[in-house]
Amino acid sequence: MSNSSLLTPGSTLEKRYRILRELGRGGFGRTYLAEDINRYNEHCVLKEFSPVVHSPKAAELFDREASMLYHLQHPQIPRFRELLRTDLGGNPSLFLVQDYIKGQTYEELLISCQQQGKNFSEAEVTQLLFQLLPVLEYIHSKNLIHRDISPDNIIQHDADKLPFLIDFGSVKQIAANAVLQFNGQSDTTIGKQGYSPAEQMRLGKVSAASDLYALAVTALVLLSGKKPQKLYDINNKTWDWRSHVTVSQNLATVLDKMLAEQPGDRYQSAKAVREALKDPKLSHIGSIISQMVTMNFVGRPFKNTTQTATSNHTPVHQNPQIVNNNPTFKLIPWKTLGSLSVILVPGILAFSVVKSGFTLPKLPDLPKFSSRQQPSDTSLEEAEIIRQEKIGKRRKNLNINQDIFYQKVDKLYYNKYPELQGRSLTEKPEDAEIRRKWYEVAEDLLDKLEKGEEL
Repeated sequence: MSNSSLLTPGSTLEKRYRILRELGRGGFGRTYLAEDINRYNEHCVLKEFSPVVHSPKAAELFDREASMLYHLQHPQIPRFRELLRTDLGGNPSLFLVQDYIKGQTYEELLISCQQQGKNFSEAEVTQLLFQLLPVLEYIHSKNLIHRDISPDNIIQHDADKLPFLIDFGSVKQIAANAVLQFNGQSDTTIGKQGYSPAEQMRLGKVSAASDLYALAVTALVLLSGKKPQKLYDINNKTWDWRSHVTVSQNLATVLDKMLAEQPGDRYQSAKAVREALKDPKLSHIGSIISQMVTMNFVGRPFKNTTQTATSNHTPVHQNPQIVNNNPTFKLIPWKTLGSLSVILVPGILAFSVVKSGFTLPKLPDLPKFSSRQQPSDTSLEEAEIIRQEKIGKRRKNLNINQDIFYQKVDKLYYNKYPELQGRSLTEKPEDAEIRRKWYEVAEDLLDKLEKGEEL
């Protein structure tokens, strides 16, 4: 019997987790938003698995699964904190504790779109695919299958607008299997009706292809605004979505293959889907961006605390400061003389782990000038400003996040010119040669990205 009724808003679990509210409930227990008192009231998620608390075998399986989740370190996956065994009302209870991702699910975002009389556009869905496919590549490389991909299990993080995968169905699978085996019943399956493929729902067979199938259904739901059951012809066992959605031929072909009835007829890896979503240039850039982001977190041990985002930029109107001897050069928009140009100024790009993911710091507030004012500390020639604008325009055309691009340029720049590491950069004439070298590195990177070359 569940002891969830003992957890009410304001109650405290293990003298550490203060319950704020219930987030949801399912067949295996309830999910709560809580404050971690030991972490300055930082928010976290408690997932209760009440059906298995009386089974020693279940506890063993959860330990194994918790260990797997513990080793998942990706900026778009909520960080596992602990597997908590406790006692509620004299009964043993089991909770999975994870980071809280503040944001809206894509199901909620779709509802917001529909209230405005529209659905997700092809560009928005394509962007989502490029942002999520590298996450699936990472998960599958760890021999894990998500099992439960759908709009309500993808959250758009408020801080950086990246999609996070939540609610790994593999945990639910182990929970269900443990209960049924304990009760002498046969195996069960986990998935979401309409989203999960037939072999998963009927036979419990999962693979990378089954996750990709669910991702394609998710894409169609976002594009059409309709439930999967409205897009699937159950009699002919085919997807009849083209009468509801109009997309480019390439995307349509990719989605059809992802949705093939037989697992062997689908793409067998997330990488294959990404490569098939050509424009090959965009596919390659999606991989590059994922690698840029992931390299800052995966392989770097997570601390036992979840840090909050900070912004340590040097304001443009102050003298440049160097933090940790590692300035990051950044092109920052600056309105001057009635036109939008960009000024090269030093700043510190402070990445922080946020809810097992990351956030990019906001740009500092810039001083505003009227169309008749000329900033007193600007000494850049017009040709240099035009060069900066061209770099910024090429980056935008490639649809690359500004901060990620400049971080990559800085890394290449310091690799090429290690003697400049820690060098403060100004807009003064004597730094013109250093700025020129930075532009060359940025332009070389853009050339390679535009050609789709491997880096």
